[in-house]
Parts: sequence; C-alpha cells; structure tokens
Amino acid sequence: MKRVLMTRDLPEAVQAPARERFDLVVRKNTQPLTADEVTHALSEYDAILPTLGDPFSAAAFAKVPEPRAKLLANFGVGYNHIDVAAAHAAGVQVTNTPGAVTDATADTAMTLILMTCRRAGEGERLLRAGKWEGWHPTQLLGFHVSGKTVGIVGMGRIGKAIAARCYHGFGMDVVFHNRSEVADPGVPARQLGSLEEVMAVADIVVVAVPGGAGTHHLIDATALAAMKPTSYLVNIARGDVMDEAALIRALQAGAIAGAGLDVYEFEPKVPEALIAMENVTLLPHLGTAALEVRIGMGLMAVDNLLAWDDGRDLPNAV
Repeated sequence: MKRVLMTRDLPEAVQAPARERFDLVVRKNTQPLTADEVTHALSEYDAILPTLGDPFSAAAFAKVPEPRAKLLANFGVGYNHIDVAAAHAAGVQVTNTPGAVTDATADTAMTLILMTCRRAGEGERLLRAGKWEGWHPTQLLGFHVSGKTVGIVGMGRIGKAIAARCYHGFGMDVVFHNRSEVADPGVPARQLGSLEEVMAVADIVVVAVPGGAGTHHLIDATALAAMKPTSYLVNIARGDVMDEAALIRALQAGAIAGAGLDVYEFEPKVPEALIAMENVTLLPHLGTAALEVRIGMGLMAVDNLLAWDDGRDLPNAV
C-alpha cells in the first residue's frame, strides 16, 4: 500500500476514498508546509496531495534530487507554488483540479464587483458601527454595473464563466485580453490587441489569469495608469499577478475608483494601506470556499492519485 501525505485537513468525503486505497497521513496544520517539511515529504511519501502555498520549489527538488514521491496531486487549479519543470526533471508528475473551481471562482468575482461598485462593505461597516442614521436619497451612492463594460484579463474557463455572468445577468459589454486568440469566448465579446486597451475601455476590470512567472506583476503601474479614474479593479487570480504597491498608489491618488480583492501578493499579509481604504473590498481568499466545491476539488485530486496508482493516464496532468 503506497504512503500518501495530504498536506491539509480536507473534508471527510475526500479523505475516505483516499484512505481506502492508500496509507494516508493527514497533516492537521492549516499553514503551508515549511521547507523542511517539503524535504521530508518528498523523501518519505510515495505521493503527496499538496495545496496553495506548499513550496515545492526548484530548491526543494535540488535538496531531494531522487525523491521517493512520484506524484504531486495538487488540490486547486493554480499550481504556481510548484516548480513543475523541476518536478518533472526529478521524475515527479504534477496534476491539478481544473473545472471544479470554475463556477465558485466566477461567483466570487461577481461578489467583489457588486460589493465594491455598490459600496456594500462600506455600508455594512457603517451599520455595524452604529453610525447609520437612516435612508436618504444621496446615501452611499455607488456605481451602477448593469450595461457597463467589463474587461476580463485571462479568458480561460473562469474568465468565460465571469463573462457569461456579466453579459447574461447584467447586460454588460465584454472585452478581454488573452495571450492567445480565443475563438469562442462563450458570449458576444471583443478580444482587444493589448492589456492596456482593455484596461482603458473597461468600467470594471477582472483579473482571471493563472499565476506563475509569466504573469507576475502583469497588473503593474503601466497597466493601472491606462484605467479610467471612474473604473474598478477586481482580482480573483493570484496575489502576485498584481503589483500591490502600484495598486495602493493608484488608489491613493484617485487614479481608479476602487478595487475588490480576494488574493494578496504576500498572503496572508494584507497592507494596512488597503485595510484603511473604504473603496476597497477585501475578502480572505474565499474563491472556492463552499463545501461542495471543496469536496469536488478534493475528489478530483484523489482521482488523479487513483489513476497514478493504477498506471493509467493522469486525468489532469500539468
């Protein structure tokens, strides 16, 4: 029976099928693995089910050039915490869980759009502080999203799901930027020639690209400078896709109207400057935080483990 490490405590519905097949060890610490724990895991387990923040870096594989572990069955669609090239060079396969997270993440994008543009977070803070003095016609006037232009950066599964919600639910015009041509965005939409063009025309920009070296600080000072002062920025991708310092400067200068964030560059650290701003909605990485979604993600990761154990093609190899 192969020995498998689950690096975080997942729902029992996920653990049960894994326990039936493997000698399963479930780590109870909710924080990412330390570098020493990564070294131990690569050396002592046949396969690992890691997740966000577990640092399977090139340096980790350099320490364990011939690991016992032969599979990293990542829990999550994003895998920028894993150096895939280094893993493959060490003979370790990598999988992820696409599809299972699409609708939940798109729903979180819509939550941030509405909360930020309609000042919902600000209003709730006002009410909970006992400062609400009752309705009046100019109270907390926000930005009406229906019929506006949404710009989506990254038109993959999640980008397309956000576009569908914006187009069908709110009658929004959709423009987008993608590294490659998208033949079928799913709804009437225009692919513009550059990131800056999308940033310039959109009333609301939603960032939905994968993490990794290729997208690090994609949304930088130049991209932010292209936005209108009346426009809003939403990030449900990865924290380091955003140059957080540049975003803070843009918000402080009034160069953009507001931002909605579910992820942060140095997560879980959130800059005090962002916390202090009323026109910024801050969520604690809730993108896929629904029980049925997390079970679906976990079962997909387990399916990858089972396929590996059976010697079958991996369903979600990366």
